[in-house]
Amino acid sequence: MKKSFNIAFFGSSLVSAYWNGAATYYRGILKSLNDAGHKITFYEPDAFDRQNNRDIADPEYAKIVVYSAATEKAVLNTMNLASDSDIIIKASGVGVFDTLLEREVLKLKTHDKAILFWDVDAPATLDRIEQDPEDPFKILIPEYDLILTYGGGDPVIDGYTRNGAVKCVPVYNALDPTTHYRVPPEERFSGSLNLLANRMPDREQRIWEFFFKPAFMLQDYIFNIGGSGWDQNIPDFKNLQSLGHIYTSEHNAFNSSPLAVLNINRESMVRYGYSPATRIFEAAGAGACIITDNWEGIGMFLEPDKECLVVNDGEEVAEIVSELTPDRAFKFGQAAMKRILNTHTYYHRVKELEKALFEIPKFKKEVTI
Repeated sequence: MKKSFNIAFFGSSLVSAYWNGAATYYRGILKSLNDAGHKITFYEPDAFDRQNNRDIADPEYAKIVVYSAATEKAVLNTMNLASDSDIIIKASGVGVFDTLLEREVLKLKTHDKAILFWDVDAPATLDRIEQDPEDPFKILIPEYDLILTYGGGDPVIDGYTRNGAVKCVPVYNALDPTTHYRVPPEERFSGSLNLLANRMPDREQRIWEFFFKPAFMLQDYIFNIGGSGWDQNIPDFKNLQSLGHIYTSEHNAFNSSPLAVLNINRESMVRYGYSPATRIFEAAGAGACIITDNWEGIGMFLEPDKECLVVNDGEEVAEIVSELTPDRAFKFGQAAMKRILNTHTYYHRVKELEKALFEIPKFKKEVTI
């Protein structure tokens, strides 16, 4: 009989997407892991006002442990609560005491307990450790039983292997069709082009090029930007609306209401490629016409000019939006939805993930597949 795992997961937050773009990724993966018979406990710090900006209540598929991020002692005491798990996962970008957790969690490793690192921003991590040979995480990489990543394809696998990883497996974003789907449009989200993206340093310049520039070029078309950080120092265009943080319960309406939805990757993810953002799958689930910046590997997920529209600069965005008809947008959206539902749901991802977990040497002898 196939073994099921008791999994402890240290991440930024499962219950709040506030300044936490990985939330829906965690939810999709962990819900599907639980559906497959695995027990999940998610440990998240009480930090960045996320507990006051929850998107969901504690879910049925995972036990939530919110711990104090005030002192190292509090963090270490919480980490010890996870010591009876079969698999302990430290995700990147917890946001508080990351270096401490990455070092100390390895001390829980035993002959029958695996310690994993799950990198939700692998391109940035690899750039960081290769620019700084003294980075404390660099020497820890070979100690983890398995490195999982948010994406990145062969360039990320090669980067982690080069730095001593036992094994690196990308687990790409996907769709949870029970949470992201088409809904009736809402007036406040209607327009020509919607973008959902928190303001981040390595994406901001690209947003000015791919979103604000076409908004300036097309003054008669409505552009909506959602996400944290856009409340000041943005263009004062009459056709541009900054909507602030969009709760995950509003994502379906945000994606179902406009003519098209724009995806813009962070600079490092464009360089590495093979890093589809969560927002692409959410938009596809809602049947949105997706316009995305160009990055290597997009054809693995959506076929350009059939299931999505690919652009290289803001002028191309403006040209597409100005020529796009509702009928053509609908056809792109339906094609994207069909492709994603058939091959890129979290059910598909967890099948791939389980294969990687079962192949960890210390578990192989215990598992019959």
